[in-house]
Amino acid sequence: MTPGPKNLITDIPGLRVGNASDAAIKTGVTVLTADAPFTAGLHVMGGAPGTRESDLLAPDKTVQQVDALVLSGGSAFGLDAASGVADALRAAGRGFAVGDQRVPIVPGAILFDLLNGGDKNWPENPYKRLGAEALANASMDFRIGTTGAGTGAMLATRKGGLGSASATLPSGHTVGALVAVNALGDATVDGTHFWAAPFEVGEEFGGHGPAKTIPPGLPPTKLASHNANTTIAIVATDATLDQSQCTRLATAAHDGMARALVPSHTPMDGDLVFAVSTAGKPLTDPVADTLWLGHAAATCLARAIARAVYHATAAPNDPVPPYR
Repeated sequence: MTPGPKNLITDIPGLRVGNASDAAIKTGVTVLTADAPFTAGLHVMGGAPGTRESDLLAPDKTVQQVDALVLSGGSAFGLDAASGVADALRAAGRGFAVGDQRVPIVPGAILFDLLNGGDKNWPENPYKRLGAEALANASMDFRIGTTGAGTGAMLATRKGGLGSASATLPSGHTVGALVAVNALGDATVDGTHFWAAPFEVGEEFGGHGPAKTIPPGLPPTKLASHNANTTIAIVATDATLDQSQCTRLATAAHDGMARALVPSHTPMDGDLVFAVSTAGKPLTDPVADTLWLGHAAATCLARAIARAVYHATAAPNDPVPPYR
């Protein structure tokens, strides 16, 4: 598997990503969208998720496609980001047709970044505004690191951030991942070597290689200070998948989270993965193709998590330093 030309989720044709950040609040929103609705699924493995319209993504539900997906900081306040996205999409004529009305389908997920040194004394909820700004910024090129939903993200010992990665399979299908990393645990074994190092391509997150030894005892976490957690991700492919296959893709992708964050899927994390199909390329072998798509999604997600941490940058009042 080789990365696409951008090594971003937007290496999948038709997908666009937009970020909006508020440096004073130390938070932000990331939106994934496309020119046409796309099929999406979801799998949750964390014990403390926060979502909007997640039930709609079950394979037995009526609506099978969505107009956008939203990743946001702000804990429960951040769920309002999807309202800003939905309003903007409705104004553009997008959405599920119900009579003469259009209802944009915009599932979202949030992470907790309310204890990161930012000014949270806002006069009114800022996330609706940030959601609309992120959608307006959507393009094929976007920044990773301290931006969007990863603006105020933290790990146990280092800053988190927004990450992305992609891969092209021998079948010709492309897979990508987009993730906001704010885990209870950590992405490095010893402060230098990433848990995801065995899956690194080139030197995309420093080229340090795997750690030679794993320290004994329990790994570092935020548990002793505060439970400000959750890693939220999107994996996507141009392979033609239905909603049940997208759900299976999201399930497989969680392996990448476990490979890159230790510990992961804890009772205090709301770890979840959305999965997206743009249906650009049919499957040639449904059994083999879906197997390798799941493997690629997990690998891309592990790499994207490490890239998020590697590209994080310092900001005033950070409780923890960036990796670099």
